[in-house]
Amino acid sequence: MKNKIDTRAIGLDISLSLARWLTGSEHLHYGLWAELEPCAANLGAAQEAYTTHLLGQLPKGKLRILDIGGGAGETAARLGQLGHEVDIIIPSSRLAARCRENAPQAKVHEMRFEDYSGEGPFDLCLFSESFQYIPLAQGLSRCVEMLAPGGHIIVADCFRSGDRPSEARAVGGGHEITRFWAQVESLPLDVLLREDLTDQVAPSIDIESGFLRIFGEALVRIDEELALKKPLIRRVLETLWRVSVNRRRRESIQRRLMAEGRSSEVFRACNRYLLVKMQKT
Repeated sequence: MKNKIDTRAIGLDISLSLARWLTGSEHLHYGLWAELEPCAANLGAAQEAYTTHLLGQLPKGKLRILDIGGGAGETAARLGQLGHEVDIIIPSSRLAARCRENAPQAKVHEMRFEDYSGEGPFDLCLFSESFQYIPLAQGLSRCVEMLAPGGHIIVADCFRSGDRPSEARAVGGGHEITRFWAQVESLPLDVLLREDLTDQVAPSIDIESGFLRIFGEALVRIDEELALKKPLIRRVLETLWRVSVNRRRRESIQRRLMAEGRSSEVFRACNRYLLVKMQKT
């Protein structure tokens, strides 16, 4: 509905601004912390380590790449600097604008992957923490259709682990890992690389939770002050919040801002973070 507050868009804007201020870039992905102390000061370096590792898995030669869910265009910019031709699919107008700014050499398609008609063939379809937002039945199968003979798919993302504790709430989301592998096996794909990066990316959850907790504590303090000194204004704001955001979403936002159940330990219990490289047969 038009009168509903788009909390996802607001969160995205905050994340972009925070990332730019803290790291000087607009990376919206996890970092690799294998050789870094998990702290906010090292976030930029951890994200660069992730990007370097991801780009290290590219097939040889100059490629035509479909960057699916290309974030703010940071990865596409690096790909362009390496001489690759890049198309970006991104459904967010805000992110599409950032992609055009950060990666002016790339062709930006402002739409959902499911609505993309395909202008292949591509040498590589790349999912950098975007695969979980694509319907599982469409993600890999549509890529296979758009790939050139011998083309590749790289997926770097979270997956839900089937053996997670029943009381734990999944932190990173993602498709059920067993269903993902079943989908891979049903398609003409050879798995060239299957790398579990869960332990290396897990500290990113603690960094994120630390940031969110700061915002959450600030909002609680403001709410307390309003309740004490401006109760009418507080009631109006609370009513607007309840009308504009449904209960389930409000509860989800509250949990995130208070970092309830969000930690690297819970992430390891609930999720697997995989880097998978496949080739069309």
